[in-house]
Amino acid sequence: MEILIVYYSRHGNVAQLARLIARGVEEIEGVRARLRQVPPVAAVTQTAQPPVPDDGAPYAELKDLHECAGLIVGSPTRFGNMAAPLKHFLDSTPAEWASGALVGKPCAVFTSTSTMHGGQESTLLSMLLPLLHHGMLVVGIPFTEPALNATTTGGTPYGASHVSGVDHDRPISDDERTLARALGRRVADVAKRLAAHP
Repeated sequence: MEILIVYYSRHGNVAQLARLIARGVEEIEGVRARLRQVPPVAAVTQTAQPPVPDDGAPYAELKDLHECAGLIVGSPTRFGNMAAPLKHFLDSTPAEWASGALVGKPCAVFTSTSTMHGGQESTLLSMLLPLLHHGMLVVGIPFTEPALNATTTGGTPYGASHVSGVDHDRPISDDERTLARALGRRVADVAKRLAAHP
């Protein structure tokens, strides 16, 4: 059983969160994480990215959506919204929507912002909207997670988050790490429970 983690990361902070979430996923016995990134989009449509990224996780393919037991998506904030590369990937899924490929699977979201009030929660909510249209089951972070009540950095009930600083040089805090792993565990646990009772 695999949980698909799809993300776009420009400065590396979202990629770090993705790896922490993957660790949380794999803390649930019998569940593995599949890390995938999306390429940047170009204003000139003829310009294409190489089929294999220079570094990091492979690029996401639509078949990954069919093969996953759950989906976690992440993006930096762009004016309180998800970044264009992730939106472009999600916009390429009408066939998966029409076939119901993601219906009934658990999903979650994560983000990184430069500042505390840089649009974390609105970005998380923007990523949830297409997942709701796909019929997915939203998994957040409940206040029973002590770090959610204690954090002075990132972390919300809507998903994992990180405050990177305007120069993107703030390390991920202990609370942010804890909450990212907790989110991965929750999605993996829900997916495993759903599989046990089809």
